[in-house]
Amino acid sequence: MELQPHGTLEFPCAGYLAQLKDRPEDIIPWHWHEEMEIVYVKSGQLKQYIPTKMFNLEQGDCIILNSRTIHHAVANPECEINSIVFSSNLITGSNDSIFARKYILPLISSASFDGYKLSTYSNEIVISKFNRAFDALVNDSLGYEFVVRENLSSLCFDIYRQFAHEIAIGDIGLNQDNLRLRKMIDYIHKNYFNDIFLEEIAKVVDISERECLRCFQRTIQLSPIQYLLKYRIMKGANMLIENPSSSISEIANLCGFDSPSNFSKLFKRFYNCTPKEYRISRLQN
Repeated sequence: MELQPHGTLEFPCAGYLAQLKDRPEDIIPWHWHEEMEIVYVKSGQLKQYIPTKMFNLEQGDCIILNSRTIHHAVANPECEINSIVFSSNLITGSNDSIFARKYILPLISSASFDGYKLSTYSNEIVISKFNRAFDALVNDSLGYEFVVRENLSSLCFDIYRQFAHEIAIGDIGLNQDNLRLRKMIDYIHKNYFNDIFLEEIAKVVDISERECLRCFQRTIQLSPIQYLLKYRIMKGANMLIENPSSSISEIANLCGFDSPSNFSKLFKRFYNCTPKEYRISRLQN
């Protein structure tokens, strides 16, 4: 689970800009958060992944990711994106309001709504609401909070109407694989620096090792150990830059590797350079 706050308690909403290329350090890794997220491709192309699905997003396209949906993204081969991450409370005020009970809570509880793509060719009006909200966040002018809330509220109602039929027939709750995966990934993120074995990951959700392997493969097409190693390498890459005085051996130990040589071998396979070369090139930029 992503723990960084998006906005404040008074205004639980934040906007982000990013320029990404198809390289390991720019990959947005698998994660999830309580808030909904809207991603807009300002230029280039983006591959947005959620369990069992992949969306190709081109310039002008948007995708709306539901609360608690596990997701990751990769540039294809490069792109510039704008995104808004916001709590449903920004729209509803409270879970007791008519907006929450009638519209937003049924929407975010719908099993059918995990991610929804908006194409610039068929959803121009809806996408324009995102752009008005994002521009208001960036400009930070007097009353921008009203503009953001108004446009995100209208946009969410547009999405509600897309899933009204599924909601009406009681399509509620995430499927079992997604629930299990979220808990197992959380466990890996919290314990990646320790020795972790397949048996321990499976026990988090009380399933067999074989079913654990199947669950990962069905949803994100990686084994649990492959995911663990990939996550360790990405954490190690961050540590190389954030802790420039630490040695490669120290970084390897901090991110869970039993030897510096094993860390360096896997690092080069993933980043196409040694940890030392990566650190030098990143610190010089």
